Amino acid sequence: MYKTELKIDGMMCGMCEAHINDTVRNNFEVKKVTSSHSKGISQIISVEPLDEEKLRKAIDETGYTVTGLTVEPYEKKGFFSFLK
Repeated sequence: MYKTELKIDGMMCGMCEAHINDTVRNNFEVKKVTSSHSKGISQIISVEPLDEEKLRKAIDETGYTVTGLTVEPYEKKGFFSFLK
């Protein structure tokens, strides 16, 4: 699993967050996507790494600007994760 974090310029409200989330869900196979206009970020959880160029292009086409992108391995943290 991978966690992709985008820094996005131009989000101003909850509808902007929904617009970004819908764009990501419609263009990529993801497990989870969340956005925060107050922090200016979107976090995406996916099984496979996402095509960064395609991701930037999809967001840019909505009128927002990706100003940063990071990808890191993701391990789901559960209540019993301390037992590992």
